[in-house]
Amino acid sequence: QVQLVESGGGLVQPGGSLRLSCAASGIAFSVESMAWYRQAPGKQRDLVAIITWNNDIAYTDSVKGRFAISRDNAKRTLYLQMDTLKPEDTAVYYCTTADQKYWGQGTQVTVSS
Repeated sequence: QVQLVESGGGLVQPGGSLRLSCAASGIAFSVESMAWYRQAPGKQRDLVAIITWNNDIAYTDSVKGRFAISRDNAKRTLYLQMDTLKPEDTAVYYCTTADQKYWGQGTQVTVSS
């Protein structure tokens, strides 16, 4: 059974930081490319960042220089370090395999003063 379990979301003030984690089980994590998506209220789910199995990385333009995706294959965990957060980063953040076959339940990130 595949499970992707996100954690680390919450309420943060503009300019603050959060670190999201995604614990994976049931997949060959070390050879899977992984991604973070987000969905704001009333909007479609959009790609935030992707990391391939061999650590090639790409970001959507709006988070470049502020967010960092990483992985720890020994811990089977995907991370998203989010710095200099803005109100427009408010969304539910989802962990997924890059082929979008498996998804986590999502974690809410709210950026507000």
